[in-house]
Amino acid sequence: MSAVYDHALKMIALKAAHKIGVRLREGVYVAVSGPAFETPATIAMLKTLGADLVGMSTIPEVTAARQMNARVLGLSLITNYAAGRTKRPLTHETHLKTAKTVEKKFIKLMEEIITRIN
Repeated sequence: MSAVYDHALKMIALKAAHKIGVRLREGVYVAVSGPAFETPATIAMLKTLGADLVGMSTIPEVTAARQMNARVLGLSLITNYAAGRTKRPLTHETHLKTAKTVEKKFIKLMEEIITRIN
């Protein structure tokens, strides 16, 4: 698990994003158990440990895929600021609304990546 994500797939994604004008960032993703939003204290602790992004999925799926020797590309669509980073409360509706605003661009990115893989 020291080389989880496929470098060639990562390069494909970066080139695809550049072509369509989408900015991708790299960072450390930490998965926490859900289904609940993190507390401000949890976010502060994870930041201290080096987390750039916190979510409730991805890592279990990636672990299972790598155990099957599958090539993995990890992309996360960030839909909210972490708990305590804004005065607005975290809600599921906010996540859905944010995701909807970038839906078409995200689909276009995925289509471009898939086209380049095939």
